[in-house]
Amino acid sequence: MYFNREYLKLQALSERVHDLNIDVILPLTANDNPPIPAISEAASHIISTKERGAAVILMMGGHVIRSGVQRFIIDLMERGYITCIAGNGSCVIHDYEFALIGATTESVAKYIKCGEFGLWKETGYINDIINAAYRDNNSSGYGGAIGKAIYEGDFPHKDISLYAAAYRLNIPATVHVGIGYDIINEFPNYDGAAAGALSYMDFLRFTQVVSALEGGVVMNFGSAVMAPEVFLKALSMVRNRAHQSGERINDFTTLVCDLHQLPADFTKEAPKDSPPYYFRPWKTMLVRTVADGGRAFYVCGKHADTVSALWSTVKRLSEL
Repeated sequence: MYFNREYLKLQALSERVHDLNIDVILPLTANDNPPIPAISEAASHIISTKERGAAVILMMGGHVIRSGVQRFIIDLMERGYITCIAGNGSCVIHDYEFALIGATTESVAKYIKCGEFGLWKETGYINDIINAAYRDNNSSGYGGAIGKAIYEGDFPHKDISLYAAAYRLNIPATVHVGIGYDIINEFPNYDGAAAGALSYMDFLRFTQVVSALEGGVVMNFGSAVMAPEVFLKALSMVRNRAHQSGERINDFTTLVCDLHQLPADFTKEAPKDSPPYYFRPWKTMLVRTVADGGRAFYVCGKHADTVSALWSTVKRLSEL
């Protein structure tokens, strides 16, 4: 027995009380806060990476989109300081809703009571985009299909869409979904085969970008599971191929920005019997993957502060 989704009642997005609107989108202005040493170090590596043509990857969770830092990320993409963005399914949902109606996010506590949570008609159009791309054997992948739809479609706020910007700039924007994780999985028009195929295509595209990471930078803003796990598998794949030809992918920089309080010396993993051991960005992106020649930086802070600080620092250093 399987649940019959045809009985679900969908409501218009206009009926939803939104927790965030376009007012949260921050203006593209310099961060006046004191310089953050780790951000300054990472920014310096980003600038040198651009000069040598290696990859600069930004991985993120959905809260980055909700923090209103889109203009900073898009500007870094336009300047060539980000060559790939990778997010989970919630990144697409928040980006899509912002572009469509200038608002996103709902109260889970409010809408779960009557089974209304997530079941908003217009958000489900994401599934139609993915299904159509799958039927057409579209090689653009999940992120590319969404970016194209927003960029070419009637979206009043497409200027703040990361995926539309990536499509416009021909920058890989990969989406790494988990079935059952996202509200669009609830809909009658959700096709797991279509979403899985396009997301796996994105994983392979992401892995190809990682193959150019020697001398590059990979950043993780706010993704506790997706980013470290996807990066770990991709890195293993490209190192497997590189080692067969006597090459190495060891000299790169990682930057993790999150709200967890890490010790000043995070170069060693936390003990296995301690809760911090299970914060995957620490052991995976700050220790294990850089153990053979890389360098790692960590900043504890809100995305609105850390992303804007990164943009401000890159801009300042690049203009020296």
